[in-house]
Amino acid sequence: MGSGGGHRHARRSGGGSRTVLIVGAVVVGIAGVAVVGMLLTRGGSVHADVSTKPTAHYPGTTAAHPSSTVPTTTTPPTTAPLPLAGKVVGIDPGHNGGNFSDPTFLNQTIWNGRESESCDTTGTETDGGYTEATYNFSVAELLRADLTADGATVVMTRNSNTGVGPCIDQRAKILNAANPAVSIDIHADGGPASGRGFTVLEPVDDGINSAVITSSEQFGADLINAFQQTGMPISTYDGTSGVAYRPDLAGLNLTTEPKVLIECGNMRNVTDAAMLVSPSFQQAAASAMASAIVRFVHSEQS
Repeated sequence: MGSGGGHRHARRSGGGSRTVLIVGAVVVGIAGVAVVGMLLTRGGSVHADVSTKPTAHYPGTTAAHPSSTVPTTTTPPTTAPLPLAGKVVGIDPGHNGGNFSDPTFLNQTIWNGRESESCDTTGTETDGGYTEATYNFSVAELLRADLTADGATVVMTRNSNTGVGPCIDQRAKILNAANPAVSIDIHADGGPASGRGFTVLEPVDDGINSAVITSSEQFGADLINAFQQTGMPISTYDGTSGVAYRPDLAGLNLTTEPKVLIECGNMRNVTDAAMLVSPSFQQAAASAMASAIVRFVHSEQS
């Protein structure tokens, strides 16, 4: 750019015509100042020479600064609600790690909804000495974590594996008082050494549990379908197609919410025992239970 008041030198047109007039204009635009030289030729044609280089602002002038960004509305991504949000789920890890230390407590008599029986037992164990109480509580803790991650409030009948009890009738009362959408009793069996597999024990109508017999059967079906994904087979020695109806268990007789008891495998069978003590299987078992619970809760809502 020249110094003479902002004028540019005249161009020659392509046809050789002589330039007769130079008009210099200073244009203030959005992005800065551009100099436009309007070249009038003898033939009447007009040539525009535009410089897009910004120039310094002169004192006393004001340049416009409109926003270079078009306003937009951003909708935040929709977060799907957690599948068990607002739901209560009950877990009863069978037996307790300290039960063996207090036989007097275990032998006290309770009412199971149909008849009298003892408060509880110690549970079974593998040939290597891994106890059912330990397995039950380990899986229960893993299940609690899965359910909590899914939005549920979880109520458990015991929160450690070092105590004694509670009695089986009290466990039912603990869960009933929480008014859960569904509950599960976690166990492992002590069956014949030649037998393999898991069984879902379901309630039989005794009056107290009348309102939840059908829903418990549905939950049992969901649990059987899910638990087969763990690699543990359906029981070869107990029940039919994975189901055993049990009128003699306090936890099922006294329930007022949908509930089943699962024997996750046979601790007296070498193959089952190797699976039951495995942390990876225990996580798979918990995940299968959580999957069944989510499926059941959603089916009850639809």
